[in-house]
Amino acid sequence: MTARVEAVCVVHADVPIGRRGVSGSAIDKRPVDGPVDVHELGLAGDHSRDTKFHGGVDQAVYVYDEAEAQRWASELGRPVEPGWFGENLRTSGIEVTDAVVGSHWHIGDVVLEVTIARKPCGTFARWVDEPGWLKRFTERADVGAYFRVVEPGTVQRGASILPGRVPDHGVTVRDLFRGTNPAGLAKLLSAPGLPPKVERDATAALKRST
Repeated sequence: MTARVEAVCVVHADVPIGRRGVSGSAIDKRPVDGPVDVHELGLAGDHSRDTKFHGGVDQAVYVYDEAEAQRWASELGRPVEPGWFGENLRTSGIEVTDAVVGSHWHIGDVVLEVTIARKPCGTFARWVDEPGWLKRFTERADVGAYFRVVEPGTVQRGASILPGRVPDHGVTVRDLFRGTNPAGLAKLLSAPGLPPKVERDATAALKRST
């Protein structure tokens, strides 16, 4: 199966469900047509309202896997269209939550690098409006992945995704989220030049794993 971008999503409208002290949330993302510019802080037409926990260079692009989305659709008995998770890219044919941290994806002229896991929050729970959502999402751990932008460019629906380099520490985004693979986490933390949020989350995951 060829890995590809199924949808490119940006903010449709801010919604008034952000955490206390933040005026709204940019979680309502929907597909857009045509090439979309990708820069250091993410996609043109997209933004974050809660910049303490979202956005920035280490969380520039959020990706969710179509197969994981359809497992949720089956369980919930409702469609989970692209953007439902607040993702920028809905993809197929390539691991997302089980991608190795630091891996590169080539999408046309864009190069993305896997960074950290999505951490479910109260805003996400209010947006989804399903009983016990945070617990269910955490236990399933199909959390999707954030990426930083190594090379800017444009991305569009239907574009092929070509895997690039894969670091040998073996730590996946799921490992960061669950605190598994302590040997790999230690090896990851020994690598020079880690993005700050990767170092932060790997340090916390290693503590949980030991």
